[in-house]
Amino acid sequence: MTDFIAGLPKCELHLHIEGTLEPELKFDLAARNGIALPYSSVEEIRAAYEFDSLTTFLKVYYEGMQVLRTEPDFYDLAMAYLRKAASQNVRYAEIFFDPQAHTSRGVPFDIVIRGLRRALLDAETQLGVRAQLIMCFLRDFQAEYAMATLLESLPYKEWIVGVGLDSDERGNPPAKFAAVYERARQEGYLLTMHCDVDQDNSVEHIRQAVQDIGVNRVDHGVNVLEDPGLVEEILEKGLGLTCCPISNGYVTESMKIEGIRKLLDLGVRVTINSDDPAYFNGYVQENLEALNFSEEDLVRLQRNAFEITWLPRHLKDGYLAELDAYAARG
Repeated sequence: MTDFIAGLPKCELHLHIEGTLEPELKFDLAARNGIALPYSSVEEIRAAYEFDSLTTFLKVYYEGMQVLRTEPDFYDLAMAYLRKAASQNVRYAEIFFDPQAHTSRGVPFDIVIRGLRRALLDAETQLGVRAQLIMCFLRDFQAEYAMATLLESLPYKEWIVGVGLDSDERGNPPAKFAAVYERARQEGYLLTMHCDVDQDNSVEHIRQAVQDIGVNRVDHGVNVLEDPGLVEEILEKGLGLTCCPISNGYVTESMKIEGIRKLLDLGVRVTINSDDPAYFNGYVQENLEALNFSEEDLVRLQRNAFEITWLPRHLKDGYLAELDAYAARG
């Protein structure tokens, strides 16, 4: 099964580029930028990656970003992920980035996006991996800051396929960002939104995202199973859920594999992704292995992923043909 998964053409739709910052690269960038880290070794950094909730994870996550300062830093960060993705036969990825996590500490938006964009272009020509960027707003900042970030992104609109919403969900419901999302829709951005696993008011947040905001897909979202009517609505709209089993196991009591299994059986376009793999010790290959699903189900998961990408139909069909050819070889 490991070999089957390794050869499977893959699509990743829930991946935070800042969450791919491996300890080795963190040390390299700290040295480049003259930053002293509170760790003496890679092993010490990995030992600090002990989380029991979304909040404890985010504290370490944002601390790690301090080494990202220049355009080459963001280029190297993205290229490191894209090389790893290529090694796991990820054919296409839609990559989250958090501009406010950088602009709030003095790193200009332009520096962030130019480094990432250059890496995406090089990866397509050098590695054969296509990728697009999704700009996320940090939900624990003010909605006004999100709107300002949205306006700042407009000169780079051709480089950004859509917007998302992440970070600490407590007290920060989708409704807080309704005006921001409406403006993003008017600007032509596609819409997604984190509805993290087992948070306060999880189901209500999914309802707001689906019914009030009108997102094109939902990130995480396994708690929708608590509301069969909402499941039916997601099915009717053909919305996809971008689930991340290994990260679920770090910030909740389980990987939610049974829930993912049920969603798949119900026909929901559920997908499997790695979220923040440098912190959760698992890229997309490892997440797929963790499921212990059949070959047929693994192919269905990838079919779901390619179907809900924000790509033109002809590109989707090309990837699906590649997937079908692989499945037919058995």
